[in-house]
Formats: sequence, C-alpha cells, structure tokens
Amino acid sequence: MSVFRSVFGVYVHVPFCSTRCGYCDFNTYTAGELGSTAGPDTYLDALEVELEMAVAKLTEAKSQDSSHPGPRPADTVFIGGGTPSLIGADGLGRVLTGIRNTFGLAPDAEITTESNPESTSPEFFDALRESGYNRISLGMQSASSSVLRVLDRTHTPGRPVAAAREARAAGFEHVNLDMIYGTPTETDDDVRKTLDAVLDADVDHVSAYSLIVEDGTAMARKVRRGELPAPDDDVYADRYELIDARLRANGFDWYEVSNWAKPGGECRHNMGYWVDGDWWGAGPGAHSHIGDHRFFNVKHPARYSAQIATGELPIMETETLAQADHHTERVMLGLRLKQGLPADIFSAAAHREIDRHIDLGLLHRVGPNVAVTDSGRLLADGIITDILLAEDTAEDSAEDTAEGAGETQ
Repeated sequence: MSVFRSVFGVYVHVPFCSTRCGYCDFNTYTAGELGSTAGPDTYLDALEVELEMAVAKLTEAKSQDSSHPGPRPADTVFIGGGTPSLIGADGLGRVLTGIRNTFGLAPDAEITTESNPESTSPEFFDALRESGYNRISLGMQSASSSVLRVLDRTHTPGRPVAAAREARAAGFEHVNLDMIYGTPTETDDDVRKTLDAVLDADVDHVSAYSLIVEDGTAMARKVRRGELPAPDDDVYADRYELIDARLRANGFDWYEVSNWAKPGGECRHNMGYWVDGDWWGAGPGAHSHIGDHRFFNVKHPARYSAQIATGELPIMETETLAQADHHTERVMLGLRLKQGLPADIFSAAAHREIDRHIDLGLLHRVGPNVAVTDSGRLLADGIITDILLAEDTAEDSAEDTAEGAGETQ
C-alpha cells in the first residue's frame, strides 16, 4: 500500500528572470531567451489549466484506489523561481486564485512567494497581503557590492533590508532573507557586514547556503580559466560557524542545517520536503511528490504551454518509489533537521555507524531520536552517506549469504 503524508503543499515555479546570474543553474529564462511566444501571460494561462488537470488526475486516482487521499486543500504554498516578483502582484494574485479555485487552501495555510528586492515596492507588498500571501522570501545573497558583482546580482546592497522593512510594514509577520557565503573573493568582513544588515532588517528567518559552483555556469568557466579562485571547504566551515554564532546570539536558532528562525518562524513548506511529505509542483520543470510517485514537468516554458494546450499534463518523467527509496530520502533529509530522526527506523548496521559517530561527537541522542550535534552539522552530508552505505553494505552481504545458502542446498 502506498504511504501518504498528512501535510500537502503546492509549489509553483515561475521561470522568468531579468538577467542570468553567473552562479545559477536553475530552470530560468530571460526575455531575450524566450522571445514573445512564451511570456508571462502565456505561462499564467497554461498554469491555471495545469492546476485544473492536476486536481482531475488526483480525483481519478482516488476513484481507482480508495486508499489514495485524492486532491487536498494546500497546507502550504510556495511560489519560487526564477523571479516570481517579475510577474507582478497581479500575476502572483492570479496564481494564488488558481490554487484557491482548484486545490483550495487550508484555513491556516502558509503562503510564500520568493521576490527579488529590486522588483518589489510598498505597493507590491500591500497587494500581496490583500490577495492572501502571508510569507515573503527575499534574495539578499550579500550586503557587499563587490560580492554581488562576482555573483552577477543586480540589486543594490541596501535594497533587501528596505524591502524586508516594507514587507513588515505591509503586515507580513514572516519574512526570510537568503544569504550565500563562500563566494570567491568574499572576506570575513563581507560576511559580518551581511549579518549586520540581516539583523537590522528585523526578519524572523534566515537561509544561508554555501556557494556551489555548478558545471555549465558562467562562474564555473571563470574558475576553470583561473579568473576566480575555487571555493575552499575550510573557508566554508569558518563562515558557517561565524553565521551560526551571530544568528544564535540574536534570537535565531537553527532547525535545518542551512536554516535559522526565531520561534514560530520556521518555513512549514520546506519542512514538508524534509519530512518526506507530499506536494504538487506546477510550472515548467517543477517537481512533484505524491505518495509513492515522484515526477517532474518539461522544462522549457514554450514546450510546457504547448503540451498543456494538447490537453495533457506536462509531465516529463515519473518514478515509482519503493519503501527503501522512502527510507533513503527520509534519512538524507531528516538528519539535516535539528530534531533528527527516530532511532528505531535504522537497521542494526546503521546503529553501529551511528554509535561510531556519537563517539566522535558528531551525532547524539535526543530522547527517542538521533540527531547531528553542532559539530556534526558541518559534516552532515558525509555522516548521512556513511549511515546509508553501512545499511546498503549489510543488505548486500545478507543477500549474498542467502544466495550462497541456496546454492548449497
């Protein structure tokens, strides 16, 4: 029987950006790359139809399998990109209306949109609040103009703080700022300057991600040519500890390795991802996870709209997840959370590896759970790999033993 989670989210991908940042490998397109046939109006028309077809598909699944929950009101909504604010408050209002008219919204739904600070204003935030949004995530990245230039970001250093204050003034209780650390040429003082700005903005959530130089990006080409230094793992660790110490000294606490919040400010939508929840992803390239099925849409906006025009969902590929896949994903994501995971979900082989990491001070037991320590956060990915590898090795060994026993009978 399929395993379904109780919390349900809707993610909408807005694929538009005014410029392409040198480090970004997301599914985004500038106006020059798209031309006039795949702009925001065409996208919004197609998105509304996809939402209708999604509900129809889930309703049909329910009719064929009574254990399937069918379509559910969204507990969380997250509009990401790309740059969602480029479609304006009217466009974002239309997106939310489409979700409300199809899936519906839970009474206490968390409704978030990402925004580029440069494409926002007090009027923009007022209109979003009026349409029903209650959480804003702003791309700050850095308060250093030199770092922003390396990242090819177009906003001015002070604009994210001003935008956060405007969102607060419009009635948004929950406001997030995204940071990137470890950018080539960045200094400790640049990070301190960014943290000063974050704290001055009076937000209740901060996401801080180490820069990943992705293959195929403009930044990767600059690093390969020697125009920029390659990122350094030791620098990443030092910057992370600097960020963590400063945020925790000012009322924030980490709840996921790269995310800090004041009490009550945690992102419920992202928590749904991290606890192996269900969500429908709409828009070009959006990924979905429903029960034992994971699938994603075609990436290019023109192809996305064209496929919807034929009356078909724009799904490009579907994968059926076994219980072992659910376990792997639960461990990969859940051990990044401060709360960790229940100890009883792990095999004997995993517990031997867990005990080894406890002896090293990288894991600890918190009631019935196993969780990373403060030191362990810096090595979380490696710890998770060690545990999963131990489980896989033990499983392979058991299978080999069983096969050998069969051959001798």
